[in-house]
Amino acid sequence: MEAVRTQDIGVNDLPWKIEYKPERCTMCGSCVASCSFKAIKVAVEAQSITVSEESQPKPIHKHIARPVIKQVASLTDFCRGCGMCEKVCPNNAIKPVRNQDTRKSLLSRDNGPIKRGGRTNLNAQRTLDNIIVGRISQMTDPSLDSVRHTFDIRSPFGRVLSSKELPFEVVDGKLIQKSKTPPVRWIYPLVFSDMSIGALSTRAWEAVALAVGYLNEKCNIPIRMSSGEGGMPAKLLQSDYLKYFIIQIASGHFGWNRIIKSMPLMKTDPAGILIKIGQGAKPGDGGLLQSAKVAEHIQAIRGVPKATLSSPPNHQGLYSIEESVQKMHLSMNAAFGFRVPVAIKCAASSTSVSVYNNLLRDPYKICGGFFIDGIQGGTGAANEISLDHTGHPVVSKIRDCYLAAVKQGAQGQIPLYGGGGIGMTGNAAADAFKMICLGANGVFCGKILIQLLGCIGNEQGRCNACNTGNCPTGICTQNPRLVKRLDIDRGAQKIVDYVLAFDAEMRKLMAPIGNSSLPVGRSDALISTDHSIAEKLGIQYVC
Repeated sequence: MEAVRTQDIGVNDLPWKIEYKPERCTMCGSCVASCSFKAIKVAVEAQSITVSEESQPKPIHKHIARPVIKQVASLTDFCRGCGMCEKVCPNNAIKPVRNQDTRKSLLSRDNGPIKRGGRTNLNAQRTLDNIIVGRISQMTDPSLDSVRHTFDIRSPFGRVLSSKELPFEVVDGKLIQKSKTPPVRWIYPLVFSDMSIGALSTRAWEAVALAVGYLNEKCNIPIRMSSGEGGMPAKLLQSDYLKYFIIQIASGHFGWNRIIKSMPLMKTDPAGILIKIGQGAKPGDGGLLQSAKVAEHIQAIRGVPKATLSSPPNHQGLYSIEESVQKMHLSMNAAFGFRVPVAIKCAASSTSVSVYNNLLRDPYKICGGFFIDGIQGGTGAANEISLDHTGHPVVSKIRDCYLAAVKQGAQGQIPLYGGGGIGMTGNAAADAFKMICLGANGVFCGKILIQLLGCIGNEQGRCNACNTGNCPTGICTQNPRLVKRLDIDRGAQKIVDYVLAFDAEMRKLMAPIGNSSLPVGRSDALISTDHSIAEKLGIQYVC
């Protein structure tokens, strides 16, 4: 007798099971064709049935071979519960069902907290959820009308000189400028974070870019978008819309050669340069783009062969903050004739304040911003040990950096932007407002854009296969067949609608505290229901 193969993988070991009703199935094949994970297949089953084909009951026993849809029992080609098969089935004959008896976490070492887009489910204990806007101006300081009042929702991007450093003097009753001032752009306090062409599909990246153009041109909302590491299309680099994009140069330098070649052909300057030293999702560890996502156009933009691409954890050759200012900030400023602000992006860590203090002492006055990325951001382009056990929440680091600048009388000189989990629970405007009150000049977010485009991943383990190149919605894949599923115009419209709602909600929060402009550093407007958070951030504790 053959031994029972108890170690083999069965369907009941997987996180999702396919519920299939053969009596409704017409074998059109739509479900199998739509499954990007190859989790279902057409198979033939032998069946023994009893039928009566006469006008009078006359049972006949038949053995038939019947085509059916079967689930694949595999730890690599398993069902992610995306539900594409259910959406395309014309007869409602198939759908994924969550399996409560799954053993996949034990079999594939994917144990620990449930992931969302590659990240641990940290939003259950978010600091921002324990902070409330508590100072409501009613009698002492009248509140504003959020509908009819004019609000100035703009943040600086670029080095802001103090009044003593301004190169102006009065000569014969006229104000004379003796030398140039650093470039400063006044932008909207919401920046679309760096997501590269490679991590996203061309259609997804185009949808975000289209939304940026529409918001600037039609809605008068100066949103800016970071390109992410990996370069940009040459046509965009040579178009008038470049002024809405922040070009990122990161540790891998991917795509930078194409950017340099396009510089003589640029019709306008970019919105800025962002030098990425590290990011909160994987501080001290490099990003990883699987070879399955390095399609031909990605190879062309980045100038690489088809291979798994690893971004080094830091810029090789830079060993101190001062050196980074001298080498990178100075070279990037010089490349664009000191007309474009150059900012730096680092992961939030215990040394964030030290980095910011050194940037404030920059003798060249050329650092245009400090972007701090917290542990709750990112989509998981790194090893799980880095994702789960390295990093720092961003809220306290923004607050610490702002207070460090206040002690030196240098607040506002180098704008602070915070990211990492902004809008994770659905309301980015509330998160942004709280961050601004704690000292940030603005925020940046990326994951919420993917969700607006139609990402179906959730905290219960649905899909979350961004890194495999098999994204069923066409957002995080380079497979041409899957990319076509994404509607660019519809995705861009959803992003535009969200930003318009974000803008309205920002006014709704600014009006009660009586601010016409962004309340940067107005921590008196905030209260906390958690004593330790209130003590750490220096805000009022209430219960």
